[in-house]
Amino acid sequence: MDVKTVCLGVLMFGDASGYEIRKMLEEGPFPHFQEAGFGSIYPALRALSRAGQVTCQEVVQPGRPAKKVYSITPAGRITFARSLLGDTARDRYRSDYLFKLFFAELLDAPTRARLIDEYGALYRDLIGRMKGDLTGVPEGARFVHGLGLAVYRAAVDYIDRNRDRLLSPSIEESTAWSGGEAVK
Repeated sequence: MDVKTVCLGVLMFGDASGYEIRKMLEEGPFPHFQEAGFGSIYPALRALSRAGQVTCQEVVQPGRPAKKVYSITPAGRITFARSLLGDTARDRYRSDYLFKLFFAELLDAPTRARLIDEYGALYRDLIGRMKGDLTGVPEGARFVHGLGLAVYRAAVDYIDRNRDRLLSPSIEESTAWSGGEAVK
């Protein structure tokens, strides 16, 4: 999804500032499958405002600069709904942890242990943050929530069952990569 569509989707939950939109993408229901930085959120909001798909109201804050709060318009709701009917891009997954673990044979045992433990902790934290009452949550959001929990639990299970494979002393004897020596 492009950033304008992501912003409209977040605004479907209610009015929000650019900062609050970013926070929803980091901590709300979207962090594992959508992302956008301030450098793309604010230009997207300006373009949506020019197109009449959002409105912007400045809210005075004592001792701080005024906050711009965006609201989705009926035209924005239509645009958002139509965007859901368009072509769907293939999922992409980016993980620095998995990239590093792919080359585990080049890392010393303590580094491998730290990486795999941090990666497992990341998923355990995500599972913990997803606990909560889903009463009143729309079925589509419940489905995505359940799928996310299933994926995270499967990842933790796999890490726990296979952790020792990456910590085996014989892994450093692998000659698959040039040099074959662990980096410390």
